[in-house]
Amino acid sequence: MQVMQKMLSTRGGTIALGGIAALMAAFVLLLYLNQYRSSVSADSEPVPVLVAKTLIEKGMPGDVVGVKRLFQSDATPKEQVRDGAITDPSTLRGRVAVEDIYPGQQLTVTDFAGTTDAIGAKLVGKNRAIAVPVDSARGMIGQVEPGDRVDVLAGFNVVGGAGMGQGRPVTKVIMQNALVLDAPSDTGAGVGATNQTANVVLRVNRNQATEIAWAVDNGKVWLLLRPRAGAPVTKPGIATAESLLVGVPPVAVYGQARRLLGGR
Repeated sequence: MQVMQKMLSTRGGTIALGGIAALMAAFVLLLYLNQYRSSVSADSEPVPVLVAKTLIEKGMPGDVVGVKRLFQSDATPKEQVRDGAITDPSTLRGRVAVEDIYPGQQLTVTDFAGTTDAIGAKLVGKNRAIAVPVDSARGMIGQVEPGDRVDVLAGFNVVGGAGMGQGRPVTKVIMQNALVLDAPSDTGAGVGATNQTANVVLRVNRNQATEIAWAVDNGKVWLLLRPRAGAPVTKPGIATAESLLVGVPPVAVYGQARRLLGGR
């Protein structure tokens, strides 16, 4: 304190103290400016957010938005990012658009709501869902669960050309590795109700849906449970009395079937 009084008592001391105070003020100002620049830089630093590339209609599943890539990643200044903006496409899974989202609009979590396990949310592009009525034995009711993979086996009588009026039973795998979207846990009719029919919903394409519908209307359908992953898709054959009893090669069986249908 005495040193300060001595310095202030002289002109040179007063000037020196003024210089020190000016330096300290300049230091504080520089520190403030540096912090301000850092804050401004952080606020303006681009943030990658998802932006709609095309109209996303209300009710569209987020899985479809992701598969069709109806969005793009856009670097947006931080201060322009909307609350709840989506930056990770995986956020869209299992959700559905609650409003129309227009091109250029940022996707936010409030634009999508969580869904129940709706079948429609699992269909993309050319996918279709078809309910296959099967009895408890042929459909493995109580054993097949949503998420399982099945092959579809169709059995029916072939009646046709060359004067062959009598039907000939033929069985063929008409689809492989179909995804089960829904299946009942039981027939709802108690143990032993083997004749009760239940619906197993499969994900197919339009042509497969037509074939399955024809097989259901004109024959019998079996569902074959297969591993959910890793099981190869093989060339399907057909089974007849000849192929089972005397081992007629599949090519010959196909030839017989074609002749029965009036082909050449």
